[in-house]
Amino acid sequence: MANILGKDKYIMFRGKPLVREGGQFLYGSLDETHTLFLGVHNTEKVGEYDLPGDITVMVRANSDGKIVKATKKHGLYEALDVGAAWLELALKGKLA
Repeated sequence: MANILGKDKYIMFRGKPLVREGGQFLYGSLDETHTLFLGVHNTEKVGEYDLPGDITVMVRANSDGKIVKATKKHGLYEALDVGAAWLELALKGKLA
């Protein structure tokens, strides 16, 4: 995925890397047991900016790619808020 900050440097959110490529975001490290995937379905024009609209939020196991938990949220803030909490639970083994 694109990296504007240079080699091995990523934008960090709550202590984990957040990487964007087009309409997809990956949050977390592939070295851990789970990562968070965000897929943007549409954008909304606000002034001169295109902001993410509907977003699919998925916590996936890195070992086999299995989706552990998924939902659809509106807006990047809401998607990251819910997704980051789920990811923390999954990394602790408490997400069923």
